[in-house]
Amino acid sequence: MGHNEHRIERRFVLSLGLTGLILAAEIIGGLWTGSLALLSDAAHVFLDVLALGMSYVALRLAALPPDDRHTYGFHRLQVLAALANGATLLLVAFGIFREAWARLHNPAPVLAGPMLAVAVVGLVVNLVVAFVLREHDHHDLNVRSAFLHVLGDALASVGVIVAGLIILFTGWTLVDPLVSVLIGLVILAGSGRVLRESVHILVEGSPEGLAVTGVAEVMRQVPGVSEVHDLHVWTVSPGYVALSAHVVLADQALSQSQQVMDGLKQGLAERFGIQHTTIQFECANCGQGAATCLG
Repeated sequence: MGHNEHRIERRFVLSLGLTGLILAAEIIGGLWTGSLALLSDAAHVFLDVLALGMSYVALRLAALPPDDRHTYGFHRLQVLAALANGATLLLVAFGIFREAWARLHNPAPVLAGPMLAVAVVGLVVNLVVAFVLREHDHHDLNVRSAFLHVLGDALASVGVIVAGLIILFTGWTLVDPLVSVLIGLVILAGSGRVLRESVHILVEGSPEGLAVTGVAEVMRQVPGVSEVHDLHVWTVSPGYVALSAHVVLADQALSQSQQVMDGLKQGLAERFGIQHTTIQFECANCGQGAATCLG
């Protein structure tokens, strides 16, 4: 495991510890004050803990080397963890909507002062955790799914604070379930993004922002390449893009094929960041996998 992975692991452990403290405080505070918004936030924090735990385990397992049964290694476990995190976000959003609907029809008393104090503490700690994870969230779907959990909870804490202030100064307790609905919508939006990207990777979709036609064009520009077909580009896991293709060579000596291969790999790495390639050379279009002339 590299230095960067160790740094991410340490950040996950720190985030887990801080988020666990928030969970304990918000469960106690929600039961004490009777605030649905605070309990909704606590439910989201519980899923934060679950998400961070799954992400940490997936990160450790993804570092295991490939074996005879898993020739790509265990990188996809990070995508599966992100998918599970997105699914839990979806479930908790609908749970909040159901409870908010019940509270709108049967308002309950809320202790605004303690509710406000717990929410402020939760916001501060959530912002710290979000800052801890922020550095890596653009490069790793697994980390980003955990980051979205925490960021959504920070936004939820802001909503709870606003609800607490309104109840404190006006006594209007209906704002509590209304804010819970807003929290649920934030969670729902985050789950949609994570689920969409996770499923895209699991169905072998091409990397976001990469056009396969553009990849083929760059490959055709390499001297000695006559045609490119049967081209596939997919994401094994975030940051791990693979490519396979059949390349028809122009009429040339067999010894020149290595120069063509070097040119192809260099162009793919420099233009698209693709390091993992399987390229098959041919002297004529194989028609989807017929015998080749050069190996």
